[in-house]
Amino acid sequence: MTNAVQSPPIPLHGAPLWPLSVAAYRVLSESGLIPKNTELLYGFVYTKMSKSPLHSALVRRLARLLNQALPPGYFVDSEQPIACKDSEPEPDLAVLHGAEEDFWNPHPDTAEFVVEVCITSHDYDRSKLRAYAGAAVKECWLILGPEKTIEVYRQRKDGQFTEHTLHGPGGTLTSAALPGFTLSLDAFFAE
Repeated sequence: MTNAVQSPPIPLHGAPLWPLSVAAYRVLSESGLIPKNTELLYGFVYTKMSKSPLHSALVRRLARLLNQALPPGYFVDSEQPIACKDSEPEPDLAVLHGAEEDFWNPHPDTAEFVVEVCITSHDYDRSKLRAYAGAAVKECWLILGPEKTIEVYRQRKDGQFTEHTLHGPGGTLTSAALPGFTLSLDAFFAE
């Protein structure tokens, strides 16, 4: 009988860590030295979680609703980097001001509105809030799929969101960053 070797917790307590800059992360990624399914958060590379069918369905549904509601001069981006000081998170959805051509080079460094869909990644997605606040994102929604609720973060101060509200199950939610965009939670979460 063999005993399986247990992996130590990451990061190892007391082990030296060498954070990466955004520039180094990009070079290493483009060179193929960092796997594709990663994102840089606060100088460290994290493997992104796989997406469940519920996650994908909620992202598709919200992308469609956002595209229908956006005025000219805005567009929806999906799983593309937002360049922050020490991070390059890839939100499930972001609404950007401008035209797609404005972001051939470099990546956007802010967004009007960011969405993370959380099925099993609640704590991980909440950890990105400081990066989004530091990048002057106006509003961030964390869609908690199993709970059929949405956490809303607004009002930045000192690199943090100072306003946090919880919506649902049921009711409606209106975005402050996207005037005129209102979401019926029952319809949004309906299977």
